[in-house]
Amino acid sequence: MRRFAATKGGPMFQVLNAYLFQHRSISIPGLGTIYLETFSASVDVADRIILPPLYQFRFDKYFDSPDREFFAYIASQQNVLDYEAIKWYNEFSLDLRNRIRQEDKVEWEGVGTLKKDEGGNIMFEPAPPNGLFLTPVPALRVNRENAQHTLLVGDQERTNVEMNEWLLDEEEASTKRKPWWIAALILAILALVALGWHFYNNGWSIGNQNSLIILR
Repeated sequence: MRRFAATKGGPMFQVLNAYLFQHRSISIPGLGTIYLETFSASVDVADRIILPPLYQFRFDKYFDSPDREFFAYIASQQNVLDYEAIKWYNEFSLDLRNRIRQEDKVEWEGVGTLKKDEGGNIMFEPAPPNGLFLTPVPALRVNRENAQHTLLVGDQERTNVEMNEWLLDEEEASTKRKPWWIAALILAILALVALGWHFYNNGWSIGNQNSLIILR
């Protein structure tokens, strides 16, 4: 009969790791459940870098019952019947518990360490947070002058290129248009100058048409 190896890096651990990363949790009879928690990428503003997504493992010793989906996965991966998968996994769990009690701790590669404390209770020490095989990248702001994007102007969508052209046309038009009051003011000033020049040369007249006083 085939048996799953419970040694470090053995085939059973490889199958379990594949399931854990796909379904985010795995239950071990008599031990507990290991959960995979993920954290989205974040921005470090001070150092101007983008930190990659992270994951870490959490252990719950109060729940240790695998569901049918898990055993169906094991059976399909090992090409065996479901009842054989259940039997083999229970044997693996029993072997794992015995190894922890005898060796004090068992390394679960890529996940953490299962060990017992002074009271004989089984504890879990998760592996350090992993960056999903990614590294931080510089967060540099890039200004692209000719890059086209959509803007919402009122209730209409316009591109930034269209808005720049519209603003440029408005600026040129406003430069060409002279306010009407400037022309009126210039005409009024010219009229006052002409009238003053006339009175300066001909004097001021007071009275009606029959009386004319000329001052020089």
